[in-house]
Amino acid sequence: MKFSSPTSELLNSLHLVSRAISNQQALPILGNILIEAEGKRCTVSATDLELSIITSFEANIENEGSITVPAKAILNFAQYNTDDEVLLETSEGTQLKCTSAHAKTIIAGEAASEYPTISPVEKEESFSIESGPLINALNMVTFASAKSTLRPVLSGVYLRAEKDNLIFVATDSYRLSEYRVPMKGGKTDLSCIIPAKVLEELKGIIGSRKEERKGNEEKEEKKEADIRKVEIAMSSQQIELNVGPTKLLSRLIEGKFPDYQQIIPKETKTKVIISTKELTTVIKRMHYFAKEINNNLTFGFAKNKVYITTPQTQMGKDEADLDVSVDGNANKIALSSSYLLDFLTHVTGDEVEVHVTDSMHPAVFHIPSDDQCLHLVMPLRLQED
Repeated sequence: MKFSSPTSELLNSLHLVSRAISNQQALPILGNILIEAEGKRCTVSATDLELSIITSFEANIENEGSITVPAKAILNFAQYNTDDEVLLETSEGTQLKCTSAHAKTIIAGEAASEYPTISPVEKEESFSIESGPLINALNMVTFASAKSTLRPVLSGVYLRAEKDNLIFVATDSYRLSEYRVPMKGGKTDLSCIIPAKVLEELKGIIGSRKEERKGNEEKEEKKEADIRKVEIAMSSQQIELNVGPTKLLSRLIEGKFPDYQQIIPKETKTKVIISTKELTTVIKRMHYFAKEINNNLTFGFAKNKVYITTPQTQMGKDEADLDVSVDGNANKIALSSSYLLDFLTHVTGDEVEVHVTDSMHPAVFHIPSDDQCLHLVMPLRLQED
């Protein structure tokens, strides 16, 4: 194998696929990246056996071939190289010689045949979605998934189709986020659970592709088109997500997602519209005390006011009142300051709308400027005054 390419193309591709490499590898070779040169393109791949990422870039290929090398070694060469172009070639079988105008590095690798096979998805369903609405959905949903894998279905994002909408849902049983993406002519029998980690990596890859366009005016228009849509294909057990020349392949999570719609309150007794910035600032301040007792914040709703208090702690206590628009009855509920901040820091709209039934039912949040989003936070026990 022997090929040359711009250093930036190699580095960007290595960064993308290295997202699939786990910090704790079950096998040493899973810390490697597979490099394959064929035709006019170089393909690089990485996997942790659960998530695989593959991408490619144009290269001047003199001899086709392949090799697998430690990711840290090849990234180190590309990242700390100030030359515009690099030449990579195999020597003595499993060594990779990396040279440029002012550098020469030899990396000990292994035969490509030793690298785990990344099997393509046997496509049973396929569709595409605009990357902009998809990113909006993922920003408002993935943070609500469970960080633990004790209940695997809660560590993923539930994707289902309903009429002309793709619906993304995540919950850790303490809060829940739902986001609807309009999709005309979409499928109605789609239902699967995608690991939240995979969708977080997808967000990062779309962002990386946008950054890559900067400073490359000639290819900017083509790259813009490449990332404008995400092509999705799936089987009963796997999903493939394509962004331009980059693809992510992952196993789907097996199991049945909870019937979350039954916990969304059917009745609203109090509706409040609050400034996102003002509420976020107040909760950030009050979280200092609230975190001492289960992140507990008590919200009292009265005529054109919301009163927020923390429990009395050894460190002290905090209170606040905000001028708001209140529609309905006076009400009271205790909510987690931590969960509220998780939600509010993802909101881009100027206002949030809070729907409260009583202290025993979840609070439901809407964003007036984005009616595709619904967020729910389970109540905490009200603290005695």
